[in-house]
Amino acid sequence: MDHYRRRLPPLSALRAFEAAARHQSFRLAAAELSVTSTAVSHQIRQLEALLGVTLFERQVRKVVLTAEGQALFPVLRDSFDAMTAAVAPLLQPKRRRMLTVSATPAFVARLLIPRIADFQTRHPELDLRLHASTQPIDFATQQIDAAIRYGKGVYRDLHSEHLLHTRFAPLCSPRLALRTPEELVQHPLLHFQWQPTLPDPPDWTAWQRKAGSTTSQAARGITFSDETHAIDAAIAGQGVALLNTALVRDEFERGTLVAPFGPELDGFDYYLVHPPAVANDPAIGALRAWLQEIVPPSEAGMNS
Repeated sequence: MDHYRRRLPPLSALRAFEAAARHQSFRLAAAELSVTSTAVSHQIRQLEALLGVTLFERQVRKVVLTAEGQALFPVLRDSFDAMTAAVAPLLQPKRRRMLTVSATPAFVARLLIPRIADFQTRHPELDLRLHASTQPIDFATQQIDAAIRYGKGVYRDLHSEHLLHTRFAPLCSPRLALRTPEELVQHPLLHFQWQPTLPDPPDWTAWQRKAGSTTSQAARGITFSDETHAIDAAIAGQGVALLNTALVRDEFERGTLVAPFGPELDGFDYYLVHPPAVANDPAIGALRAWLQEIVPPSEAGMNS
């Protein structure tokens, strides 16, 4: 393959000449290039010596292009303009992709927030924005990319993928030293408000029915509007909560929550939901793969 070398004067000398010709002033060219007027004059003299021509007529208060300078100037001006236009987009800060994910407040607090640094490490090109809500999502108007919802997986005109099956068990601080269901009467029951769209939730009434208890005590205790508050109260030893075991797997493994007895109840499922059009979006794919890694085993109970 033939190789060639471009025989060009130093770029600094060509820049000095182009700026001086455009301003018709060594002083203004020097200000643009952040050098002294003497340096510009020296660069242009070197260029003239190299080319063997005079490029400027030096007059008292200005410089005027010679015929040779007039021929060279527009070529260099257009060349520098073209280079500036080509390089400018590369100098702009890269626009980062914002990935907005809506999830139930408890899922955000217990599963996503403790692991969000891992997602950012794996995907530094994405900025994750978390939206905590249980309400239906209008993906177009709310500018949300994907949602994690709790229920039966039926979402009209949306694509849903199963993430996690849930189970509920009586959980409390080990400080309460519970051993048997009969000891429940000695402690407050902790409740939280369920989504009104979910029929027959796995609450204390359902647990008492499955446990075969004949004592009507399911309604007593403390009720929270937010599931995460019931979890925090249980960790603090304020009572016994019937909790989604997937959300407190970390606390169970650390021993800050214990499951003194059963039975466990089946709950609903978590689903990754998004418009069908974004199914092949690389950002959605990254979110999907990460969620599949961080969610606990679907069928595992507290005693598994």
